Amino acid sequence: MYATSQEERNWGMLCHLTSLCGILGIPGFIGPLIVWLIYKDRYPFVDDQGRESLNFQLSLMIYYLVLFVAATIFGFITCGFGWFLFLPPILIIAVAQLIIVILASVSANAGTPYRYPFSIRFL
Repeated sequence: MYATSQEERNWGMLCHLTSLCGILGIPGFIGPLIVWLIYKDRYPFVDDQGRESLNFQLSLMIYYLVLFVAATIFGFITCGFGWFLFLPPILIIAVAQLIIVILASVSANAGTPYRYPFSIRFL
């Protein structure tokens, strides 16, 4: 499935880019959810890319939650030193998230569907 119009590609790209609102403290799934809910019935490409972006952002929330719980438990057991074990994986996931979202946005802008790696399919 390829996007046909520039408007469809733009909204597909925004499904990915709005997830970067997480940098501002807004949960990363809110932006893609809004774009997807508004345009999913109008554009099939936006429906597909919105689902991809939402699945990826929800998967990341689960991964971060598991890391946070594990870091808290190990941090409590080791009087805070356990946090240092989990800081590198959290930073690696954050940087990978940024890079992957940019790649997905560029792909959607070209009209090519993007499939996120390590994404759990919820929708």
